[in-house]
Amino acid sequence: MDVITIIVALVAGGAIGAGLGYTLKRYATAEQRRLAEESALETRASAEAEKKAIVLEAKADAIRILATAEEDARQLRIEVQAQERRLRQKEENLDRKIEEGEHRQRRLQQREEETDARLREVERLRTEQVAAIERVAALTRDEARVLLLQRVEEEVRTEAGRRARVIEMEARQQAEMQARKILSVAIQRYSSDTVGEITTTVVPIPNEEMKGRIIGREGRNIRALEAVTGVDLIIDDTPDAVTLSCFDPVRREIARLALTKLVQDGRIHPARIEEIVAKSKQEIEQEIREEGEAAAYQAGVPGLHPEITKVVGRLKFRTSYGQNQLQHAVEAAHIGAMLASEVGAEVNVVRRASFLHDIGKVLTHEVEGPHHIIGADFIRRFGESKPVVQAVMGHHDHDPDHQSIEDVLVQAADAASGARPGARRESVENYVRRLEALEEVANSFDGVEKSFAIQAGREVRIIVRPEQVDDLAAMRLARDIVKKIEETLQYPGQVKVTVVRETRAVDYAR
Repeated sequence: MDVITIIVALVAGGAIGAGLGYTLKRYATAEQRRLAEESALETRASAEAEKKAIVLEAKADAIRILATAEEDARQLRIEVQAQERRLRQKEENLDRKIEEGEHRQRRLQQREEETDARLREVERLRTEQVAAIERVAALTRDEARVLLLQRVEEEVRTEAGRRARVIEMEARQQAEMQARKILSVAIQRYSSDTVGEITTTVVPIPNEEMKGRIIGREGRNIRALEAVTGVDLIIDDTPDAVTLSCFDPVRREIARLALTKLVQDGRIHPARIEEIVAKSKQEIEQEIREEGEAAAYQAGVPGLHPEITKVVGRLKFRTSYGQNQLQHAVEAAHIGAMLASEVGAEVNVVRRASFLHDIGKVLTHEVEGPHHIIGADFIRRFGESKPVVQAVMGHHDHDPDHQSIEDVLVQAADAASGARPGARRESVENYVRRLEALEEVANSFDGVEKSFAIQAGREVRIIVRPEQVDDLAAMRLARDIVKKIEETLQYPGQVKVTVVRETRAVDYAR
């Protein structure tokens, strides 16, 4: 019984366990199904959302691609339209050019036809004229040609002879002027005894007894003075005066100053002479430097090398045709600066070169070469700029291929300062003589009432009597005066002849 009960209990327990396990399994399956359905719903919802996002992104990309394509298409349409416009313009231009070419060709053809017609007409008229000339002159064409050639040949020979004569006269005149210039420069740089008025200095002395003291015992004092100074002392019968002779004006000035001091001191012997001459040299050197600095300041040329300033100061003791060279340098600097300012050239270069252009004249005569080359080499050694050196060298070298405007202005300033009336003693006389000669030539013709040489001899103004000289005669008179001036006078450049004929009609109202 107990076993059956136990078995029943076991069976009942197994049945209950099986039912409970089934129930639990079924519940777990249902829960898994529910979870699976929820996961599937979530997955489906996520897929739908992703699908919608992909669709929206695709739509946006499609819209962007469509906009880009439309913009490209619009740009392409614009380019195509612009190209079409250019093509239309080119076609229109081409059509116009073709039309113009055809029109020009028609005009050329018309002109060619007109030219041919005119040539035929000219040939016909020439033939008629030749025939008429042959009939009138009783000459054939060949004879007329020979006669014409002979006349032309005679005219050409006459004109060539006249021109050759003019060229020969100009060449001779220029050669004479150049020779005079070279000789004058050489004489100034190496003076001789024939120019005593510019190579001697007279020193006054208090009495005739002083001459003996200057000579000294057996001539020792005068020999010492000449040896130290390099100056010749001339003691002659000239009362109360001793003459110093030397081509070097600086040495002559040193000797004058030393001799003046010795005469004032009264103690004259070789040792004292050497001492006074040494002091005089120092004083003259100091004076030269001061004069050079003062002249540079006056000319507006700063920054000169001390050696150049010292050489410039020596110009004070040089003259050219009576004109002081230091004053000439200052004047040329001012004139050159004004000319450069007027024409727009380098004012400082022209001013500096005009001030230094004659510096070579005061250098020793033992240096070979013209003074403008010596001066240019000297200032080059002491740091002057290349344009200034070139202008100094070019104030006498007239080379058109290597000549700047500054060179020409320095030449003009030098000529203006040296050639103006009153600057040099001989220039005034030549100037007046040239004016008088021009007026004499003009007054030698009949019918001339008055004549005036103006423009420094470059023009002659002639007043004629209207009752004796008519208009045609006035023209012939001007030509005759020109011929006589060319044949009888020598003059630089050209001379303008102006004949003035004045007719006055006077009446009175009563």
